Amino acid sequence: MDIDNISKNLPPDTQKLIRYAWQSLSKAERDNFTSLLGKIPSDTNLLRMLINMSSVQFRQTFGQKRRIAILGPANVGKSTLYNQLVSSKGDKAEVGALPGTTREAQEADAGLFTIVDTPGADAVGEVGEREQALALAAAEEADIIVILFDAIQGIKRTELDLYQQLVNLKRPYVVVMNKIDLVQKESQRVIRQAAINLRLAPEQIIPTAAKSGKNLSQVLVAIASAEPEIVAALGHAMPAYRWQLAWRAIVSAASISAAISLTPLPVIDFAPLIVTQSVMVLGIARIYDYRITLARARELVAAFGFGLLGRTLFHQLSKLGGPPGWLLAAAIAASTTVVMGYAAVAWFERGEKLSGDSIRRMTREMTRYFLENLRDFGKRKPGRKSLQQRIAQSLENAPLPHEPSTSDAKTKQE
Repeated sequence: MDIDNISKNLPPDTQKLIRYAWQSLSKAERDNFTSLLGKIPSDTNLLRMLINMSSVQFRQTFGQKRRIAILGPANVGKSTLYNQLVSSKGDKAEVGALPGTTREAQEADAGLFTIVDTPGADAVGEVGEREQALALAAAEEADIIVILFDAIQGIKRTELDLYQQLVNLKRPYVVVMNKIDLVQKESQRVIRQAAINLRLAPEQIIPTAAKSGKNLSQVLVAIASAEPEIVAALGHAMPAYRWQLAWRAIVSAASISAAISLTPLPVIDFAPLIVTQSVMVLGIARIYDYRITLARARELVAAFGFGLLGRTLFHQLSKLGGPPGWLLAAAIAASTTVVMGYAAVAWFERGEKLSGDSIRRMTREMTRYFLENLRDFGKRKPGRKSLQQRIAQSLENAPLPHEPSTSDAKTKQE
């Protein structure tokens, strides 16, 4: 990946600014920058998580946050987009259907940057001129500008004049077409026409629906692409981001596995768990940028031998009496899934395979832990939802390290 691939979705003027900054970087810095950009998640919720993790590191390393100002005509959804980006609900802007709801510029923390909401910059009259002055002043103080248009209104002469004013500020900027969901089948035509009016390529306009958050991640990635320091901060947060996402996948899969065990199937089979665990392994592989297929994920699950381990544990523990069969099956299904997730993280992060002894020890410990946390259900089989919630809650205090340790690893895979 080179600078042209990174900036192709940004306007030409912004591309020039990025290319100028690019030339000042060493080859190692360029390689690191492009590598990090390639790993930024496209899922908006995951990207928000990553940004929140990065914010402390950013302040420590770079000091003052970058300012991102949202500008555009009145009633195009600037405040709605602003509300999607702010970190605290208390900072959200008032939103209304009538133009002119926002009369003053306001700003709030958005994790890696300060986000600024502005009044409509195309209004006329004495009040309109004042609001336009406020908006343009915010643009002049911004490090990056998000220029927002309305897919229904299109690009008229007043919008073109405003656009040119903002371009003349020589700031990096991102062009966003909001309310794209309201034009539905006409969306491509609307984007093409806007691109012609703005003299941009269609891919240099990001279509969004700020109200629902559609394509919000594209806006955030575009902002990050225009500011290398933001990308650097995201890179610092990447290790924590990966483990937290992997853990989320493990908790979800363990809860589903426990629910599967409630189905009246031969308990000694454990076959349905293979599907759940395989999907979990595939998801963890993607988090760690490790490319495998679903078929390969199933091979890995089989290679670790969790099916045989689960059947063996069930037979051994059921002979001792005590917990009913459904409870024992649920505990074993959840514990084998959790340990499988741990094994996958160790494999994809460091290429290391957990030893057989470690797997058996961890699975037994987790099974006992789940049995203890599920015992108050008694002999009455719970509903799937109740069981899934209990498993997820139990894992908040599970007797496991926060990440798989190298001491649990047995062999290094080539």
